[in-house]
Amino acid sequence: MKIDKNSYGTIALAWLFSALFIFVFLEFIGGIVAYILTGLFVLFGIFVTWFHRVPVRHTPEGEKLVTSGADGKVVIIKKTFEKEYLQREGIQVSVYMDFFNVHANFWPASGKITYYRYHPGKFLLAFLPKSAEENEHASTAIDTGHGEVFFKQIAGTFARRIVSYSEIDSQEVRGTQCGIIKFGSRLDIFLPLDADVKVKLGDTTRAAETIIAELK
Repeated sequence: MKIDKNSYGTIALAWLFSALFIFVFLEFIGGIVAYILTGLFVLFGIFVTWFHRVPVRHTPEGEKLVTSGADGKVVIIKKTFEKEYLQREGIQVSVYMDFFNVHANFWPASGKITYYRYHPGKFLLAFLPKSAEENEHASTAIDTGHGEVFFKQIAGTFARRIVSYSEIDSQEVRGTQCGIIKFGSRLDIFLPLDADVKVKLGDTTRAAETIIAELK
């Protein structure tokens, strides 16, 4: 199992935390209670490790395709004005990640990174509309050669850290990892108005595999 390269410290702290409590349970409590608590903290360490996994995905071919950047559920599809970077109307498709989804994020399109900015902010529930503006988030734009695709990694109430691997002028390949949002949140993709959207509200997505849209 591959682990996100930025998450080894988090995993090590989780196991250290678990080990300290297990020592206390076995040394000072003992009995069946100690074994039950030990089992719970071992499961906690396993869960934290599993949570930061980066699964192998099989990305569909097609230079005009836009695939989901996250595992989760489609919660927003709407025409909107993107005011941070694109400065024009487009189609927004938002995927909400719950606590048990894979939280590694993947490039939704191939191309050159033309814009990146990190925004500190609040930690509102990620499915609330205003979370896109007020919560901590990272914004990235990709010039695909068939139009620009803009996306935001948005923190949530429990997601207190966004990691992005965006670098201006770098060339990225759709379906490879672009970062991770730790413990919850949402990913918004902004598409050109003439994009052919392939998902509908309520659809379940798999990062790097589910086709969100096809560019013209």
